[in-house]
Amino acid sequence: METPPAQSEPRLGGSYTFAGTSLRVKRVGYGAMQLAGPGVYGPPKDPEEAVAVLREAVASGVDHIDTSDFYGPHITNQLIRRALHPYPSGLVIVSKLGARRPPDGSWKPAITPEELTSGVQDNLRNLGLEALDIVNYRSMGSGHGPDERPIGEQVSVLADLKRKGLIRHIGVSNVTAAQLAEARSITPIVCVQNYYNVAQRQDDALVADLEAQGIAYVPFFPLGGFTPLQSTTLSAVAQRLGASRMQVALAWLLQRSPNILLIPGTSSLAHLRENLGSCRLVLPREELEALDGIAAEAGPAAH
Repeated sequence: METPPAQSEPRLGGSYTFAGTSLRVKRVGYGAMQLAGPGVYGPPKDPEEAVAVLREAVASGVDHIDTSDFYGPHITNQLIRRALHPYPSGLVIVSKLGARRPPDGSWKPAITPEELTSGVQDNLRNLGLEALDIVNYRSMGSGHGPDERPIGEQVSVLADLKRKGLIRHIGVSNVTAAQLAEARSITPIVCVQNYYNVAQRQDDALVADLEAQGIAYVPFFPLGGFTPLQSTTLSAVAQRLGASRMQVALAWLLQRSPNILLIPGTSSLAHLRENLGSCRLVLPREELEALDGIAAEAGPAAH
């Protein structure tokens, strides 16, 4: 379902200031992962539309773009630079480290000090920046979920790069509460980026804890990622409200907690407009209660 483009909702879900920083962003941002080719590898089929999506996102008020130089690799950052550089004042670009993409298109860890330092340099070069606003250390974990391996060595490398002025702020991604505590013992953490959506709610307690501490929670795969959300309840609520399923799923996240920031991604102008339209959707209490039951339908793994 397409919604009107550009300037129709300038507030984009209200604003949020990352704790301990001067960085203030709209709560609905944009994730650049899908700008790369199939499997997040290689160039997009239509580079011109990719550039148009980025430009319309910013023209519509988006001031928070999530990316990584291992998307492509290098492709999304080069597209962001082509579309938006010199960057408008107030645009916050968040990148992540922790992986590499060999020629076979697989995902491999890149977690040595040398790899992390090289990753920062790659991001700076391809984005055309002197310093990165926020860098998330992305623990590879197991699939889309974390494991309990220590991350202190990697976070310490980022903290050193921050002291050198190449990184302004640090976040973590795909982590447990224990790993977050480990990271916070080393350096201030401004955001956590984990797998979370209306059907995948293992982080409910963590979201609440971060809200109390003033730390942003940024769900990745808010619409299900490579396996889009499928739920009869979600479809029924969307039909009753005259919205799309994806708009309802995003609106649920906005109403779930005020520290949740959205970064839905797309390579389509129509889908971009649909996603941005989610912030105009207010879910009534009875519909929120129905949506809260989706995780129970998905089974114990969703909790």
